[in-house]
Formats: sequence, C-alpha cells, structure tokens
Amino acid sequence: MFSAWITALIAGVSTLVIQKLFFPYFWIDLKYLTKVISYGIKIEIYKKTAKVVTVLDRFMQQAQKIPNKPFIIYEDNAFTYQDVDKRSNQVAQVFFKQGVLKKGDTVALLMSNEPDFINVWFGLCKLGCAVAFLNFNIKSRSLLHCFNSCGAKTLVVGSDMTDTLEDILPNLHEDNISVWIMASESHQPGINTILDKLEDAPDEPVPAHLRATDSVKTPTLYIFTSGTTGATFVLKKKFSASQFWSDCRKYNVTVFQYIGEICRYLCNMPKKEGEKDHKVRMGVGNGVQQNIWKEFLDRFGDIKLCELYGSTEGNVCFMNHVGKIGAVGRSNFFYKRISKYCLVKYDLENGEIILNEQGFCEEVKKGEAGLLLSQINSISPFFGYAGSKSLTEKKLLRDVFKKGDVYLNTGDLMVEDHEDFIYFNDRIGDTFRWKGENVSTTEVADVVGIIDFLQEANIYGVSVPGYEGKAGMAAVVLNPGCGFDGKSLYEHVENYLPGYARPRFVRIQKSMEITGTFKQQKFRLVESGFNPSTITDSLYFLDESQKCYVPLTTEIFDIIASGQIKL
Repeated sequence: MFSAWITALIAGVSTLVIQKLFFPYFWIDLKYLTKVISYGIKIEIYKKTAKVVTVLDRFMQQAQKIPNKPFIIYEDNAFTYQDVDKRSNQVAQVFFKQGVLKKGDTVALLMSNEPDFINVWFGLCKLGCAVAFLNFNIKSRSLLHCFNSCGAKTLVVGSDMTDTLEDILPNLHEDNISVWIMASESHQPGINTILDKLEDAPDEPVPAHLRATDSVKTPTLYIFTSGTTGATFVLKKKFSASQFWSDCRKYNVTVFQYIGEICRYLCNMPKKEGEKDHKVRMGVGNGVQQNIWKEFLDRFGDIKLCELYGSTEGNVCFMNHVGKIGAVGRSNFFYKRISKYCLVKYDLENGEIILNEQGFCEEVKKGEAGLLLSQINSISPFFGYAGSKSLTEKKLLRDVFKKGDVYLNTGDLMVEDHEDFIYFNDRIGDTFRWKGENVSTTEVADVVGIIDFLQEANIYGVSVPGYEGKAGMAAVVLNPGCGFDGKSLYEHVENYLPGYARPRFVRIQKSMEITGTFKQQKFRLVESGFNPSTITDSLYFLDESQKCYVPLTTEIFDIIASGQIKL
C-alpha cells in the first residue's frame, strides 16, 4: 500500500511537470495534491504502526490541551471542551450504572440541533457504542426502516422529538427496543428519562478501555444524513437567512458549511448596507448553481466556495480547490492514477448503461455527460451499507471494461471539460435531491401507492425555476371506478412522509408508461415537467394553504415559475 502511494506520487508529478508545466492551474494542483498524498501516506503509516484514533479520541486530546476554549456556541451560550467532556462523561455514567449498554452495542440517536446531541453522542462513544444518527425529518415507516437497518436495540430521543414516536412506539416496544428521552419525566409508558438521572451522575470518565478499538473496520457511526465536526462551531436550532450574516459577525465566523439552498436563501434576502462586513473567507459544500454563485460573490465579498462532490459511503470524491464557478471538482492525470474513475455512456430514456459489441462499457468524450463509476481496489475500497447485503451488491458493476473488474455505480451523471473541471449534471435511478435532502423514489412510491384509490405510482423529480435540485412529482394510475381525492392524499403524505419527500405535483395517467425492459418510464415524464399548457393529463399541485392537492392551472403554474409561491 505504502509503495503504491509513493509510485503514484512520483509517476503523477513527473507526468504533470512534463505535460502541464505551462498550464495555469499546475502549481495550484501540485500544492493541493501534495497535501492529499501526504495525508494518505500518514494514514497508511498510522494504520500500520499505531492504534486507531477516533473522532472522540481527537476531541479528548483537545479537551486536555485547550479545556477552556469554546467548543460549541449555541444561542449565545458557550460550551467549552471541558464542559462537553464532563457532560458527556455524565451521559456515559448514566447508561453505565443502568447496565443497559455494553461495548459494541448500537444506539440510535433522534435529536435536533442542540449541544446535548454532541454530549449524548460522545457519551455513548465513551462506552464503546456505535451511534446511528437518524434524520429528524423522517417519520413512521421511514424512521423504522432506518432504525432497523442499523441493528440498534436502544433509542435516545430529544425532548422536542417525542411526537415523532407516537406512530412507531408500539413497534419499538414489540421489538424490545429500549427508549430513552432527554427529559426529566415522561407521560408515555415504557419510556426512560435521562435528565433526572444526569443530575446525580458523576462527571468522572468511565474506564478508557471501553472506547478503545483496534480495527478501522469497527463500526463507530451510522449516518443517514450529512453532518460535520470541527473545533469551535456555532450551532443553531434552525437555519435563519435573516440572521446569518449578523451571526457571522457576532461570533467571528471564518468558515461555513453549506448546501446550495443556503446560498440561494441568502441571495434572496433584501440587500442591506455592510453585507461584505464579515470575516468569512470560505464556504465548503455542494449544490450551488452558477448564477447563484456569481451573485453570492458579488454581494457578500471574496469568499472562496469550495464546492465538492462525494458521499459518506462512496469511494470517490472531488473538490473544486481552484474555485472555478459551477464546477464540483477538479481532476488531472495524477488524481486518476490514485482514484480510478470514469464517465461511461448512459441511455437516459431506457435507464441503462450503453454497452459495446463486446459487452463492456465505453467512456464518453470530454464535454459529454456520462455515468460516474469508480473502481473498487485497495486504495479506493467500498465497505458497503449496513443491513441487507443486496443493497451493497446493487451499487456494484462487474466486468465493466474487462472480465473481473468491479466498479461502484454512483448513480450520478457528470461532465468533465477539456480543462479537467468536473460538473454535476443529473442524478439517475431511484433518488433525486430536493431541499438538500436525498429523496428515495421507491420509498415515496411505496407510501403513496398504498392509498386506496391509486393503482400504481411512479415517483420522479422535476426542475422548478429558481430552485436547486428537483421537486417531487407522482405520475399515478387510478383504480377502476375511483376518482382522485386531493384531500385524502394530502393527509396521507403529511402523516407518512417528511416535508421534502412529499410530491409537490401529481399527474393522472390512464396507464403507466414503461421502458423496453419493463421498468417504469421516468425520462419522458421528467422532460415534460409540470406545465399544464403542454401536458394533456390532469395535473394537481400540493397547496399548503388549503391542505389539499388542487388542480394545477396555467395561472398557478405561472405563479410558481415566477417565484410568487414558495415550495
């Protein structure tokens, strides 16, 4: 492994020097890639010569070194490294004394943004438990699915999340799941409380051997949604566009993490004096449209947006370290020697990879959109998903360019230009993004399809002017003799789906379109959008004010397209 990194470094740098000495990004690339390689070598050496160091270990090192430095700033309150260390010790002591957890157990965590999220997470890690972060937006069946997939037998819930438990509590009790709530008392039977027990818990650490691990493959965290850690960070219950810049000034924020929607929200706020009066120098995230990117820089100053592409489980990632507007990353010959990715031809209409006469994939030309595949090898491994092995196997493609090779199918269409900048084009398959969240079309179809007047549902995403990602739309076929009930459907999706996953539009079809391989046809539906002036099928719109799916008229379409109705 070590020799592979060194060989790749020498070969790649030599090639860059020869081929791109006068290329404008040469020195920037070299500096960036040198850092990447040095970190990679350090990791490989560390894995072979030292014990595994976790996020918790790193935090505890900092707690010893800078105990009085603020670690979390939340609603004008500062919590130091020492505060969090002691509070998390108390959490660990509560469960340690109760004897309900042991090293290696998995605990699911359903909490919103608050300091105790970190305290509970670290406290459980100090007991040697793996922690599964549950997305607090999801409900009912979706929540149970996430809970069951990680194999947790204990659930910790924030005090403001108790309503979410109502639908699934009987299922949890039936499966002998231990439920704990961050409150002093509970009126629901079978729920344990934590805050009352914290009052008497010592803040001394539990035995250190509990958290120790000797393998990088030991699960420590299950993630169902994105997150971040750092040194001092400012935490808020919810994002506020109106308070964002004042908070940045107040707390001397220098770096922020974003999704594309955040930048758009900030640009949509009324202009004010002194918008460039702050210390923010960098933003890191993904999903900013080119026009929003330009407006953001014009309004708020010379802030470097480091757009990136990647996934928690994936084995390939890109970062736009140059700051080229619109690009999600940058590559070059050297990076391709380490991370063997490719963009292959894909048939959008039939939803299939295009194969040549020999049955292998073919790469697209520069500037053309292709499906991103990443080779799985010792340098770029793929560990898969927790739960069913079939989920992992579905992401793998075998015999891609030759017999025996294995690639990860990212499910994303990308474009690489002649300067090696990489751009996100579209997401294919069973997911799309809306409001910064991944929406599973299969999951939504399962929920929508069980309502009594529907025979079949096909879920997909459509572009809406002024919005990043795609809004959910359902093409449905009614059961014989049944009419469409917009009120019932609204109540159904409100009860069983998080806000971002609820279909915003419904299209009534006489029969479901299928591809030549008998899959639901999505391509033509996506292309036709939701414009009633060009679609003959009946269309409906999710109207929050009326709590009903109402007929989508040309007037309503125009109002949505102009931005007067907020989705």
